[in-house]
Amino acid sequence: MLPHETKTRRLELDEYANSRRICGPSVPPHSTSKTRPNGPQMDGKSWLMLIVLSILWGGSFFFTEIALVDLPPFTLVLCRVAIASLILWWVVLLRNVPIPRDPTFWGTIAVMGALNNLVPFSLIVWGQTHIASGLAAILNATTPLFTLLIAHIATDTEKLNLRKAAGVLIGFAGVLVVIGMPEAKTSAATDLLSTLAPCAVLLAAISYGCAGVYGRRFSSTSPILTAAGMTSASSLMLVPLAAVVDTPWHLPVPSPTTITAVLGIAALSTALAYILYFAILKRAGASNLLLVTFLIPVSAILLGVGFLGETLLVQHIVGMGVIGVGLAVIDGRIRNLLFSSAHKQV
Repeated sequence: MLPHETKTRRLELDEYANSRRICGPSVPPHSTSKTRPNGPQMDGKSWLMLIVLSILWGGSFFFTEIALVDLPPFTLVLCRVAIASLILWWVVLLRNVPIPRDPTFWGTIAVMGALNNLVPFSLIVWGQTHIASGLAAILNATTPLFTLLIAHIATDTEKLNLRKAAGVLIGFAGVLVVIGMPEAKTSAATDLLSTLAPCAVLLAAISYGCAGVYGRRFSSTSPILTAAGMTSASSLMLVPLAAVVDTPWHLPVPSPTTITAVLGIAALSTALAYILYFAILKRAGASNLLLVTFLIPVSAILLGVGFLGETLLVQHIVGMGVIGVGLAVIDGRIRNLLFSSAHKQV
């Protein structure tokens, strides 16, 4: 996802959950669910992989900011998904993943590509034409909040409990803090666009949430095949959009810096990020993988401040902290640690 990115997140989590229900947790014979309630544990290599993934997804906001100097939004997103799809299809072929021929499957893949690539990528990129990359990353971190709400509305099996509802409310309180006075990079004449830009990023998070719920139908499909398919589908949908809106043939030749940024966001922040995501999912489990949500804004902010000279208001940092508290409440691991510590003391 994006990062965030991301995306297809529900389908990979469901696939992993299904495999664990079939095979059972990989624990020693003497271990029990009581001693290891959260499944696979995070070792040093898993933490390193998670940090790298957060840098890759956080880097997508950084690369976008650089590439927007020469490329308009739809053209940039098209380059991102098209190059990423070529890399992912190469991985599919290397792994000899069976490719379905059912037209219905490819129709659902097209919907997934729109929800998880076309819509959110375009909204985020357009939003970054008016707000800093770090602020966009903070707002994008609300994706789990919207996913929970959409799952609550659209499914019968994933209803909000009191803890998750409280976490969602806390998270949205953080959003209100963040967008109270959005940071503009433009003149007063474009204040309206600078106000709408954070809303565009939030709409992208909603689209990711819809993709998370819709993607559950791909639980029996190879995640790499799904990622390759949806990036290809979104590429095809973006061709007419970029042609009509951006008329890229009239654009000047991009600078080497822009070309490098495009390759970075496609190869690193999309294709490699997907591959690494699946590797961590298999190694550390779904609940531990959710920790990346906390790390992506941090890496995006550090890259933006350190290399792009961006600045964030205090309210943005405070709002990020409030969103983080909401996500922590939803995750539940802090509460479990506190209860476990209290139980040991008793």
